[in-house]
Amino acid sequence: MSDGPADTDSGGNGRREGPGADWQAVFWDIGGVILELESVRAAHATVIEEFVERNELDVSTVEAVETWRSAVGEFFRERDGTEFRAARDGYAKGFEAVAGESLATGEWRPAFEETVQSAIEPVPGAVDAIERLAGRDLHVGVISDVDDDAGREMLARFGVRKRFDSITTSEEVGRTKPDPEIFETALEKAGVEPTRSLMIGDRYEHDVKGADEVGMYGVAFGAADGPAVAYRITSPLEVLEIVADGIPEK
Repeated sequence: MSDGPADTDSGGNGRREGPGADWQAVFWDIGGVILELESVRAAHATVIEEFVERNELDVSTVEAVETWRSAVGEFFRERDGTEFRAARDGYAKGFEAVAGESLATGEWRPAFEETVQSAIEPVPGAVDAIERLAGRDLHVGVISDVDDDAGREMLARFGVRKRFDSITTSEEVGRTKPDPEIFETALEKAGVEPTRSLMIGDRYEHDVKGADEVGMYGVAFGAADGPAVAYRITSPLEVLEIVADGIPEK
């Protein structure tokens, strides 16, 4: 964790809070911050393998996984800027590419959701950090690009859904990060100042820089370096120390 924010006087973010002021809010991304992404990738591979076997497809698991991921990736690459596209629609494209034909939702989605929800794991320390933050006098929220229902189900799976005061998803807003609208929606919903809010994310451009550009403090958890990184952490639990220290001197 760094000693304080990087170059907080620059960039026109309007930060005016003095040293020792209390934070008002901590916002979390989901994928890569609360949700361990490797567990998701493994779950996807398992579902695809079972799909191939169930439908007796003449393709190896490795080929099927590669085809599925390629089709899903192409679905998202075709979107216009920060336009929201539902992951569930991309997954459907992936299964149809593997099968080589159009599919009814019931032919893939129930098994997909059951397997993924049972196999996903949280990032070590994330659940503990969220539960401990929920006991403090500040707003604890989510700002994530996930589909609305999927995000809430993941949080419920980890037992922290009710620990959050607000959940803001790109499906709700219609835009993905780093579009300022998703951050501004979350801040308005929480009724907090951006200059007294932290955003924890694993992607520099989307989470950290996007938050910084609306005046929030970006907390990088695995994200690349850059001038928008106010804090860098190696465990979600380190956020507790940032909150305890209050807003740093500029």
